[in-house]
Amino acid sequence: MTAPGLMISAPSSGTGKTMLMLGLLTALRARGLVVQPFKSGPDYIDPAFHLAASGRASFNLDTWAMGAGQIAAHTGGQEPADLVLAEGSMGLFDGVARPGACGIGSSAEIAVMAGWPVVLVLDVSGQAQSAAATARGFATLRPDLPFAGVVLNRVASPRHEALIREGMAQAGIRVLGVLPRQGNIELPERHLGLVQAEETPHLQQLLTHAGDFIATHCDLDAIIAAAASRPLPDALPHQPVPPPGMRIALARDAAFSFAYPHLIAEWRRQGATILPFSPLADQAPDDSADCCWLPGGYPELHAGRLAAASRFRDGLRRFVRTRPVHGECGGYMALGAGLVDADGTRHQMAGLLGLETSYHKRRMHLGYRLARLGADLPGLPAGSLLRGHEFHYATILSQPDQPLARVEDANGAEVPETGSIRDGKGGGRVSGTFFHLIARGSDDGGQP
Repeated sequence: MTAPGLMISAPSSGTGKTMLMLGLLTALRARGLVVQPFKSGPDYIDPAFHLAASGRASFNLDTWAMGAGQIAAHTGGQEPADLVLAEGSMGLFDGVARPGACGIGSSAEIAVMAGWPVVLVLDVSGQAQSAAATARGFATLRPDLPFAGVVLNRVASPRHEALIREGMAQAGIRVLGVLPRQGNIELPERHLGLVQAEETPHLQQLLTHAGDFIATHCDLDAIIAAAASRPLPDALPHQPVPPPGMRIALARDAAFSFAYPHLIAEWRRQGATILPFSPLADQAPDDSADCCWLPGGYPELHAGRLAAASRFRDGLRRFVRTRPVHGECGGYMALGAGLVDADGTRHQMAGLLGLETSYHKRRMHLGYRLARLGADLPGLPAGSLLRGHEFHYATILSQPDQPLARVEDANGAEVPETGSIRDGKGGGRVSGTFFHLIARGSDDGGQP
C-alpha cells in the first residue's frame, strides 16, 4: 500500500489529537474515501476507536520497539486505501532518551520515515499571535520533517481566530482548520486513558458528532491535498514474533482487550488460528487450542466476576496440565493467586501463579521494557530478547515464582517486574509478564 498519508500530532498530550483523528476518519469515510489508520507509539485503546470510525483495523508503529523492517511491513502490507492517517502519541518529538530498535519512539520519526506531513493540533486558549511561534518551532526544528500545517483548537471567538491567523500568516504556517471552543468534543477517560471503544456509550453518535464538527470547521480538501508518502524499501529485514501456537485460545472481552492488532495480524499471517473466548462470560479456553493467551485489560474493574467464573478457572487449570498458558499485565494478574481492588477487597484469581497484586495501593508503572527471557515462552526460546511496554497502576504484593526474564527500562535500568513462570506436572507451563509484547529485539540494539 503506497497511499499518501498524514501524521496527526500536537505539542503535548491533551491537545485534541484523538478528537481530530476520529473526526477526520469519520468525515472522510462519509465522503466515500477509504482511510487506513495507524497509531504511533504503544497504545492499545486508540486503535479500537480508529476501527470504529474508519471501518479498518488500525496498527501501531513504534521506532523504539520496532525495526524499520517491521514498520515497512505494517505500512506497506495493508489493503489498498485512498489515504493514510496516523495519530501521534504525546508531543510530536517526545520519546525516550536512549534509542531503541530504530529510534526513540517519537511520532516525528514515523512521519519522516513514511514521508507523512504533520498536521499539528494547537490548543490556542490563552494566547493569540504567540501560537505562531510554537507552530514555527515545530515546523522547522527538524529540517527533514514534512509539515502540512496546523489545526487551531479551542478558539474563543472570531476576533481570537483573526489574531491567530495573522500570526500564522507572518510565520508562513498554513491553517487547515479552526475548532471553536463552544461545541467542542470531550471523550470519556479513566486512569489508563480513554474508556475502551466497546464501553463508550453512544459511540456511533459521538463519532458522527466528531465527523460533522471536523467537516464544518476544517478544510478537508486542503488536508487531503497535503498528504504525501515515502514508501520504505520492501527488502528491509524483519523477523515477526512467532505465534505461541497454531491454534491460540485468546481471551477477549471487556476485562481482556489490550492485544496489539499488529501482533495478532502477524500470528495470523504465519498460519495461526485465533479462538476467542470470554472469561467474563465464564467460558473456558477452547480445548482444541495448543496455547492460551490472556491479554491485558481491566481485570480490577471485573475482579468479582472473574473470581466467580468457576468454569473459566477450572478450564484454565485443565488446559495448563498439558499446554502453555501466558498472560500479559491484566492477564498476568488474573493468572495469579489474588487481586486486591481499589476498595481493598481481595478477590481470588486463577491461582496458576503465586502473584498477588493490589490496586488499593496504587503506583503507576509506565514505560518501554527490554526483556531477556530466562526460560522458554511459547514460540520463543530462552535467551530471546523482547521489546514491549508496561502501563498499569497495580502494586506487587508478592511475586514468588521463578522469574521469567531479566527486564530493563528504556534507560537500561533493571526493573523488579520480572514476570513469572511455573511448570505444570503434565508438561504444561504457565507464565506471565507485566509488559505487553510488541516485537522481537536483537543484541545490537536493532531488529533481527
